[in-house]
Amino acid sequence: MAQTINSNNFEALVATGKPIVLDFWATWCGPCRRVGPIIEALAQDYEGQAIIGKCDIEEDEDMAVRFGVRNIPTVFFIKGGEVVDRIVGAASRSDYEEKLKNIL
Repeated sequence: MAQTINSNNFEALVATGKPIVLDFWATWCGPCRRVGPIIEALAQDYEGQAIIGKCDIEEDEDMAVRFGVRNIPTVFFIKGGEVVDRIVGAASRSDYEEKLKNIL
């Protein structure tokens, strides 16, 4: 299951050294609802290899500001605490998986 990532736990997750896939979303966002199951599936398939989680922009606006999120869904691929790639808008599972494999 995808982890909830927020301002309270982000630094601790970075400190694990694992790559992070961070999906910014909101409950009212239609494209976010299409991306959600993909993120959940990746979280299950890559458990132990990467931290895959979601941040609801309505619940943690500070995280959205920190990452400069302007549109949702936006998925960031983070390695060593640095954003190395992103996908803005809905995409296919293979698109997300390819970028995830690049940071493993």
